[in-house]
Amino acid sequence: MPPSDLQARVTALNARYRHHSAAAVLAHALADPEAGRLALVSSFGAESVVLLHMVAVTAPATPVIFIDTEMLFAETLVYQQEIAERLGLRDLRIIRPDAGDLARTDPAQTLHRHDTDACCALRKTRPLQRALRGFDGWITGRKRYQSGQRAALDFFEVEAGAGRIKVNPLAHWARGDVQTYMEENRLPRHPLVDRGYPSIGCTPCTTPVGAGEDPRAGRWRDQNKTECGIHIVDGRVIAKGVSA
Repeated sequence: MPPSDLQARVTALNARYRHHSAAAVLAHALADPEAGRLALVSSFGAESVVLLHMVAVTAPATPVIFIDTEMLFAETLVYQQEIAERLGLRDLRIIRPDAGDLARTDPAQTLHRHDTDACCALRKTRPLQRALRGFDGWITGRKRYQSGQRAALDFFEVEAGAGRIKVNPLAHWARGDVQTYMEENRLPRHPLVDRGYPSIGCTPCTTPVGAGEDPRAGRWRDQNKTECGIHIVDGRVIAKGVSA
């Protein structure tokens, strides 16, 4: 679809659902032909259970894409299994890096030590792009409060260069809304949250966060990097706050 037509659809969707709640935006997006065929991309991380629960309540057959980088914490893998079973997700798609790419590019699993961007591309970005083929868009957990670049985040946006729509049902949520939703719906937290990990990625590149630090300070600590590359705008990685 031409970019102009895609932008027109996104503009119309934002106008149509501008004053709706997060749950209503999600429900309408999954049913609205203008949004097309959607998948939820989830890291099964610290805040992921909110959207997973909303999808399970609204349309449990929605495809859910989980990228197993093969470097995740064991706690994340166990949590993923427990949440998927508890919520009754019917179409969970566990995506892994291409075995051939791994053998050629990172046979010793040490790429992250000298080129984290290349490692993320190998283990996250390229597998996700393959998994999203055939979909018209995908659902993310991004929120306006996560960074200045997201201060004007809309419910619907065009994914630059991909010809797809991104749906952000939680765009207008405040920081406390996630915890409130989890408590009201008695949803279990990721086990690493209580151990000082408010943002959880791959094992080699995630450390605990100290008191007073930014919640994402433990991701790629001491490196000039804040994103894995999944969320791109105009060819540039968005700074901070991936929460798929």
